[in-house]
Amino acid sequence: MSIAKSSGDFLSLNEESHLPTTSDMKIEDEIQSRFKDEKHKLLVNIHLTASRLGERLQLEMKQHNLTSTQFNVLRILRGQKQKAVSIGLIKERMIDRNSDVSRIIDRLLKKGLIERRENKADRRQKDVRISDKGMDLLAIIDKARDMHEDVFAHMSDDEIDTLNNLLDKARSACQSQS
Repeated sequence: MSIAKSSGDFLSLNEESHLPTTSDMKIEDEIQSRFKDEKHKLLVNIHLTASRLGERLQLEMKQHNLTSTQFNVLRILRGQKQKAVSIGLIKERMIDRNSDVSRIIDRLLKKGLIERRENKADRRQKDVRISDKGMDLLAIIDKARDMHEDVFAHMSDDEIDTLNNLLDKARSACQSQS
């Protein structure tokens, strides 16, 4: 199946999702909009791309009965090498800093993926660490995610490095303004 673009070119459609599958899909074609300038286009493009990648991550995590924020917390805890950390440290390292970390911790605790204890130095604080079950689940997810690395397969290592550097630069500007 194919659809016509305004330029007369044709795009193939994925029968399952009915979305164009061309590797050079322009944002203007996808959202059918125009932009006031290239910076505006870039901002919308970053937001749209992050949203599409987030949707893909949500679908992957759903297979493991997790949300993407729960997955983020588990990865943060794994990075602590089984050392217990405060909820505040987790919140600082979250991708989505508006998340209700305490509620996420409660849900992960119910699933047996983390352990929570009272902090010995400050009884008002709670220390959290990833459980063996949580580590096992991340190992399974890591193997599955390796098979989904096709998202950037069409990009060279140099292009990926350049994109990472440009995104770091843009994010640094955001952080200096907040």
